[in-house]
Amino acid sequence: MSHDPNGNDPALTTIFVDNAAKRRLKKARVLVVDGPDKGRDVVIDKERTTIGRSVICDLVLSDKAVSTTHVELVAKEKGFLLRDLGSTNGTFVGELRIQEVWVKPGTVVKLGQSQVRFEPVSGSVDIEISKSERFFEIVGRSVRMREIFATLEKVAPTELTVLIRGETGTGKELVARAIHRASRRKDASMVVQDCSAIPKDLIESTLFGHERGAFTGATDRHRGSFEQADGGTIFLDELGELDLSLQPKLLRVLENREIKRVGGDRQIPVNVRVVAATNRDLRARVNEGQFREDLFYRLSVVSIELPPLRQRPEDIPILVQHFLDDVAERRFPGENRRFTVTAEAMARLTSHPWPGNIRELKNTIERAAALADEMEIGVADVLPGAAQKAPPVIVSGGQHPSQWASQFVEEALPFKEAKQRLLDVFEAAYLKALLDKHEGNVTRSAQAAGLTRYHLRELAKKYGVRDIPGDE
Repeated sequence: MSHDPNGNDPALTTIFVDNAAKRRLKKARVLVVDGPDKGRDVVIDKERTTIGRSVICDLVLSDKAVSTTHVELVAKEKGFLLRDLGSTNGTFVGELRIQEVWVKPGTVVKLGQSQVRFEPVSGSVDIEISKSERFFEIVGRSVRMREIFATLEKVAPTELTVLIRGETGTGKELVARAIHRASRRKDASMVVQDCSAIPKDLIESTLFGHERGAFTGATDRHRGSFEQADGGTIFLDELGELDLSLQPKLLRVLENREIKRVGGDRQIPVNVRVVAATNRDLRARVNEGQFREDLFYRLSVVSIELPPLRQRPEDIPILVQHFLDDVAERRFPGENRRFTVTAEAMARLTSHPWPGNIRELKNTIERAAALADEMEIGVADVLPGAAQKAPPVIVSGGQHPSQWASQFVEEALPFKEAKQRLLDVFEAAYLKALLDKHEGNVTRSAQAAGLTRYHLRELAKKYGVRDIPGDE
């Protein structure tokens, strides 16, 4: 079940104070009205509030029938949206089990053996919005992006650990590099480590190093990523893929800022700032027992969530021009030439859902600029740009892997980006086939794929595979 609000009762509004834009959040609270924690409450004074048994939640319940992170309340322009996060026992409004629901004053929600009531309270919170439309190489004029810029402007000069969340292609590494460039460590090195690209048996030595003879093939001492980043910043990309057995060791490093090489017998101090990123829902991973809640708590000192491009189409024109200006500067250095885009082409670009997000848009624009006969980009140049970027799905008797691999090499794509293009195509095709097989039933599809319903719904939404009803 998914329910839309009746009437216009915004939880978030954009206002102007002294000629500067701000977002104003209407305060509310959640009160436990039945269950072991009756009387406990939390005031909602930020855009995202979580409820569950874990200490990482804003409202912590002792009810054992409640999941680690059971639900979240998200403040939006339409109101407050309550969303189940793949809980084991479900979330109910009355007799109806819901996936997400717009809550109103007085709405009572059942979680496990507990009941909570949503209530308004007086007052509001102003959320700062940056006056700038860019933060280093990150550009955007939407309110959501300028809110992120305001956070980055405050956080980057500090030593705080930052967790960046967002779908593939939303620019997480770009944000990490911007944080480093705006920090006091900007003159030191930034080491990028993709946790998904390292074999399980090598990741410990890759991160923490090893001594000579520590294992077969260790012919020399190796300084790991943390030692290499000493004095600077380490960016742990795709952290959600980190093996569960290694997570306690990473937690100790974050807490003590010391590492021990594989095969070593002493602790080595490291002076690093940690920035991490993931396209996974780590709260759901905590619920599934695949990610330690204490590590999540330690990493998310500051959490930045990058919205997918489909949720901020007003940023597409400025992004398109940014990419085109970059192409022109590289192709015509010193000539001050500039590409333009026809109104019809821009309309098509703005209306496209961009499942690959900014990365897909950038690839499309760079390809259009390369194929255009003049300095004006038209519809024929941008279409079928989105379709050309991805290889066909590999089926029996279809295209040989060497063919699409050669295509990626010819386009000079980095390994990580080439891999993601293929994965995007696979995920979309897999989800469509999965849902077709189970006649659109989300519960059966999720069970067959070994996913939570929430994760499957989010993937289907990302790829626009089909319009899924709220609950089956």
